[in-house]
Amino acid sequence: MSSFALLIAVKAHADPLPATKTAEKNTRTVPQNSVTPTEKITVTGKLNQERGRIFPSLGAVSYGVDQRQIQATPQGQNAAFNQIMLRMPGVVLDSYGEVHVRGEHGGLTYRVNGVLLPEGLNGFGQELDTRIIDSVDLLAGTLPAQFGFRTAGIVDVKTKSGSSLKHNQLSLYGGSYNTFAPSLQLGGEKGRFEYFTTLSFNRNNIGIENPTSSFRPIHDVTEQEKGFGYFSWRLDDTSRISLLTSASYAKFELPNTPGLPQIYAVSGSSPNDKNLQSRYLNDSQTEQNYYAVLSYQHSLDKLNFQVSPFFRYGRIDYTPDPIRDLMFQGVAQHEINDFTTAGAQFDLSWKITHQHTLRAGFLGQYTAERLDTDTLLFPVDEKGLQLSAIPQRMIDNTGNWSAEAGAYIQDEYHITQKLTLNYGARYDRFASSFGNQGQLSPRVNIVWKPTGKTTFHLGYSRYFAPPSPQYIHPTTLARFSGTTNAPENTTDTPTRVETSHYIDAGILQHVTHDFQITIDAYSKWAHNLTDLGQFGRAVILAPFSYRRGQVYGAEFGSSWHHGPWSVFGNFSFVQTAAKNINSAEYQFAVDELAYIRRNAIQLDHQGRYTASAGASYSSKHHMAYIDFIYGNGLRSGFANLKKQPQYDIFNTGYQYTLTHTPFGYDAKFRVDIVNLFDRRYQLRDGSGVGVYQAQYGQRRGTYFSVISDF
Repeated sequence: MSSFALLIAVKAHADPLPATKTAEKNTRTVPQNSVTPTEKITVTGKLNQERGRIFPSLGAVSYGVDQRQIQATPQGQNAAFNQIMLRMPGVVLDSYGEVHVRGEHGGLTYRVNGVLLPEGLNGFGQELDTRIIDSVDLLAGTLPAQFGFRTAGIVDVKTKSGSSLKHNQLSLYGGSYNTFAPSLQLGGEKGRFEYFTTLSFNRNNIGIENPTSSFRPIHDVTEQEKGFGYFSWRLDDTSRISLLTSASYAKFELPNTPGLPQIYAVSGSSPNDKNLQSRYLNDSQTEQNYYAVLSYQHSLDKLNFQVSPFFRYGRIDYTPDPIRDLMFQGVAQHEINDFTTAGAQFDLSWKITHQHTLRAGFLGQYTAERLDTDTLLFPVDEKGLQLSAIPQRMIDNTGNWSAEAGAYIQDEYHITQKLTLNYGARYDRFASSFGNQGQLSPRVNIVWKPTGKTTFHLGYSRYFAPPSPQYIHPTTLARFSGTTNAPENTTDTPTRVETSHYIDAGILQHVTHDFQITIDAYSKWAHNLTDLGQFGRAVILAPFSYRRGQVYGAEFGSSWHHGPWSVFGNFSFVQTAAKNINSAEYQFAVDELAYIRRNAIQLDHQGRYTASAGASYSSKHHMAYIDFIYGNGLRSGFANLKKQPQYDIFNTGYQYTLTHTPFGYDAKFRVDIVNLFDRRYQLRDGSGVGVYQAQYGQRRGTYFSVISDF
């Protein structure tokens, strides 16, 4: 596969590789008491293929990016994970590193090597590290029954492995905005044991999007440390135990906007003190995420299953600048928000007959959430006017819990060689400190391959998407009454589970051996449509919902690759509509709530049109690429009635591989130019439903890297 080939496929059956039978035959011919390198690779590959049979896409739309395309993405393995996602159809860029798939705010499920990652907090540190990825698939549309809860899309990551690595690797990366990012990859095999680990550090002066259009943001240094490990022990030719673990710690300075007017008087401070200007605000936020997933996989000729207990802890700690925050917004609040999640998943596939493959499984998890706040604020009168310049202190500690459980069963029925029906159902239950709901959800997908080059698919899914357990209790709202931290109103309905109907239809066409296209259309009708918003300077996203919502759109993807050349092009359209905010109403102004109660509005994260394209040349010594991203602009203004300006960003880069070095290993020298024409573009202007901060996209940056194998 050439470097910039976008692999686009509608997967109709469970067999991930045509060489499966050959692998099984080779495995059986090796004596049990003989352990050879060929046997290790064959057995490992067979187990990976069997795991793929447990988790097929079965009619969902699948967009894939392989390792060679990652290398032809701006900044390569040092690119943020959201940049890899943006090269897929239907993905829209937002601030704080967020991406939206098919008009959804969040709702993505992440799987690494077929194992579910427990859900984390909504901050802006991107936890998944691009350098661990061998390939990534985005599954969207009408998902089969094994996928539940977060169904906007399934991000399925396959990591590098000890058996596939030829050498360990050291990388030094840096450039604009004082970027310095060294990393180390280690991996290998010893007998039945396989391991792969990465360690990375990143320091730069543009950790969060700049709130102004200036080239360099003010007060925006970040330091991020990440570690990842995948360890696998093959018990025999049919079973293995694996451990997936990750740790990340990141510190961010919150960038400042100079020239803001002082709104509140603070005792003991002077408005003429130049050191108290808004450009010197010193707010910061740290994020920590740790998880571990232990898996046991067993594969026989017709029965395959995997069981995976998991644990995760996440923490966001926002530290204010007390005096300046009080002067400019009347509130200085130290916030600590943490999540602890534990659970287990079980999945199996059983090939009953040549025509029928049964799949079943369950997932259960429990989450405890805490929000501890220490707030400085001022008392105000009925009109909101400040009564005293002496701040008051208020401490409030709250917590929530939630339990999610789901079970499914489905049948992959090969009606004919060209026609496949996958049908099933799942039952999900959500219980929490603020609500309790359940639903039976049917799923059906039909895939028709009239020729070897053409694949049609049509599907329907019923979805059940619980909110994150971040509910502010009415007693907390009452405590802040009569202060500068009082809510807009006192209505505080808990966020309910989003339930929806979803249909999807599309075609994959191999025009020639080198050229393929995909066209897909979808529509969703939702009750209690869930959205997320930032309601304060701390970057902690909280859920709210609309009583009714609809999302529909279409996507086009294409790729051509021939020899060392590769070209791809994607385009997508999405339209959203939502009416009547029916939870967390206290976060919104009364006039905006009234308008949205009467009128359907577009969602703030809607980017109606998006496009991406690129071309690359790759050979043994040379790799060069040019890359393009287009965004139509997110929504803004009162009730999202306005739109941000459109933008188009070009990127380019070149890499030279030196194969004969004095050390005997390859060395790669690379340069990337991001935002080649230094386009100024604004993602957010600080307005819109659930939007708090203004953010601009990154200006031009030049980056260099040296990668050495050893």
